[in-house]
Amino acid sequence: MTSFLLEFSMFPTSSDGRDGASVSKSVSKIIKMIDESGIAYQLTPMGTVIEATTMREALDIIEKAYECLEDCERVYSSLKFDIRKDCENRLISKIASVEKVLGKELNK
Repeated sequence: MTSFLLEFSMFPTSSDGRDGASVSKSVSKIIKMIDESGIAYQLTPMGTVIEATTMREALDIIEKAYECLEDCERVYSSLKFDIRKDCENRLISKIASVEKVLGKELNK
């Protein structure tokens, strides 16, 4: 199995008159879509990380995320991939590996 970790951020840059500088309402639409998709993800203060099993699955999430914001005049997005063969569950295992080195337990 191949693990496709994708860290991305996507949000409107055009003012929609709802929350001023805050984009949380728009981002929450994307997170709801990801949650409902069943794909593993982790929300961070600066973006979202998903773990897919194929490039197509990862890119489908990006396309659906954009569709969540289609009513916005302008959308910013940044994507980073970490692709590794013969691995899975890396959303948890990568953090566990670092915490093990630090002598810390995983946050449960």
